[in-house]
Amino acid sequence: MVSSLNNPTLHHLIRDRVLESPQQRITFADYMNLALYHPQKGYYSGGNVGIGSEGDFFTASSLGSDFGELLAEQLAQIWEILGRPNTFTLVEMGAGQGQCAGDIIRHLQTHYLELCEVAEYIIIEQSPALIERQKAHLQQWLEAVINLQWKTWSEIEAESIVGCCFSNELIDAFPVHQVIKKDGELKEIYVAISDEKFTETIDELSTPKLKEYFEQIAIDILSSAYPNEYRTEVNLATLKWFETIANKLKQGYLLTIDYGYPAHRYYNPRRDRGTLQCYYQHRRHNNPYVNIGQQDITAHVDFTALERQGEQYGLNNIGSTQQAIFLMALGLGNRLAELSGGELNIQQTLKRRDALHQLIDPNGLGGFNVLVQSKGLNESQLQQELKGLAFPA
Repeated sequence: MVSSLNNPTLHHLIRDRVLESPQQRITFADYMNLALYHPQKGYYSGGNVGIGSEGDFFTASSLGSDFGELLAEQLAQIWEILGRPNTFTLVEMGAGQGQCAGDIIRHLQTHYLELCEVAEYIIIEQSPALIERQKAHLQQWLEAVINLQWKTWSEIEAESIVGCCFSNELIDAFPVHQVIKKDGELKEIYVAISDEKFTETIDELSTPKLKEYFEQIAIDILSSAYPNEYRTEVNLATLKWFETIANKLKQGYLLTIDYGYPAHRYYNPRRDRGTLQCYYQHRRHNNPYVNIGQQDITAHVDFTALERQGEQYGLNNIGSTQQAIFLMALGLGNRLAELSGGELNIQQTLKRRDALHQLIDPNGLGGFNVLVQSKGLNESQLQQELKGLAFPA
């Protein structure tokens, strides 16, 4: 797989990083990190990310306010379970263009004013360009009852959060290592340069953590069940992510929504090319070396690893479900039923029904996984089932 020179500036920046490295190669994780998060030219950091019908991909929030409003219902119940704390902190990690945050805040202010009076809504965002978009979208809420602010993790004190940290389609964009089974050994795929084009090369693992990862999730890629040159991804970035969240969270929940599989499905021997995919103007392909800095690069999430890594840093697994069931349990079914009330014309009704159905489509957004973990809950709190994890009536 070789590259096409599409974004010359970023291409040259990554090329220089490769040539300056001791062995004139970098891990695929380093390449993906630069392509997505280079401070000035990366896809996310440089402001090239496009969400919605005019961009490169859809998210649940880009389909309307329902996703954020239903999520707000879950957050309100969490406030109740935690005993209505005097300071209730909501941390949204990776807020896109701010649509979900706006929908959550609007719903809470309309239906849960007491909560808003004690709540602080913190957005953790790596991209300066996205922060500017978020602030523009959320301008009306900056002076609202709820305390809305942007922070880095370093600005949040250890064990200071009582509330909920949550993300939607964040971890799939964490840089991943690519590994391959080669002649009975686990090797790593590196990115090199040849004739101004990015090429791939195979060598020893860059870190023993890659081997430890598979031991942690009880997957043996070197067994005879896996073919030679079986290729897949490993997301080590979640280790640091969990360590940070567990350090900042005193009492409350971690809610993760993303697409992926449990380990036994993720690392199925038949999935021998992995899950890495790219999105460019709503077209999906698997070449990360084109459209550099102008396309999204993602990999599915190993939810078994999220559970095990969370446990490693003191987070308890509360439960998991699919997004369709989660949203139906929080009231999406009622919203569908209300469409028969005749308040909207036929065209509006069809458009709204389509948006709601997309949120629960098992072959799309509805098939996303929802993982809930916790820290610091007492026995009474642990026994209270979250609405979103209850099977919808």
